[in-house]
Amino acid sequence: MPRSSNQKLKILYIMDHFLRHTDEDHPVTTAQLVAMLASHGISAERKSIYADIEALSAYGLDIIASGSGRSSAYYVGSRNFQLPELKLLVDSIQSSKFITEGKTMELIGKLEALASVYEAELLHRQIHVANRVKTMNESIYYNIDAIHRAIAANRQLRFHYFEYTVGKERRFRRDGAWYTLSPYALTWDDENYYLVAFDSAADAIKHFRVDKMADIQLTGEQRDGQEAYRKLDMGIYARKTFGMFTGTETSVKLRFENDLVGAVLDRLGRDVILIPDGDAHFALRANIVVSPQFYAWVCGFGTKAQITAPEAVVQGMRQHMESVCSLYRQAEPLP
Repeated sequence: MPRSSNQKLKILYIMDHFLRHTDEDHPVTTAQLVAMLASHGISAERKSIYADIEALSAYGLDIIASGSGRSSAYYVGSRNFQLPELKLLVDSIQSSKFITEGKTMELIGKLEALASVYEAELLHRQIHVANRVKTMNESIYYNIDAIHRAIAANRQLRFHYFEYTVGKERRFRRDGAWYTLSPYALTWDDENYYLVAFDSAADAIKHFRVDKMADIQLTGEQRDGQEAYRKLDMGIYARKTFGMFTGTETSVKLRFENDLVGAVLDRLGRDVILIPDGDAHFALRANIVVSPQFYAWVCGFGTKAQITAPEAVVQGMRQHMESVCSLYRQAEPLP
């Protein structure tokens, strides 16, 4: 049988067909592979198909045979990503607030390409992106790339930092002046990406929402603040900084009802020491960056949670609650 001009592509077409069109419920026969190759203008005999299957198996593709003789059929068994793993990734992407709706659909489409077409249909059925809260800033992906390049090159970066107005328009902080910082890490907290960087002017580690950074540029200056960052434990930093709100770090004592153990461990980590306090409560002490977000977290548990020390933080909680209550006492009914 004469060789076609694109005969060298034969084994690649076979591998692609196995990965995209076979699974345990959808095996393929050698006759079907011959027909598939013919549709691409490639002639093949059964014997050569067997040889290609053996070569792909030796290469590492998990090809499993079912049946025997001429009734044999083949499919890919294990893949780099199994269907439950792809479903987990799809769930993570579609629930991530910092990924725009357009990029969400693009990323999920790429994940579907890692499964067979039949498994991809199952993935697509679980996609629920419409009406989810998503970021409005598509440039976040380029921001992340620029930050990684600055870290890898040991360079400072500068950027503009903005917030949104009621009209959903950008308003730059510092009247549009540049922020120049030494980037060290990216962290994900409260469904947002944050840059953790050293601010030389303030001699402090600070964090910034990546989706609110604009016009990022690498400078020619090397990073400073290495010593401050070496002393920083990123896991502890994210755990004690509620919603990445800034504030004063304080050793705080809290008291909770016993049914809140899970919620407390989720927030403060499993290393926190829980001390029984009577039959129905437990107490703990933790270093907390005290902020309105921290007070709101405690308030969310109602009467089941209480700050007991130090007095300054107890007073801060009291003032926080009183200011919220006064807002509702003074509020006029809506028309």
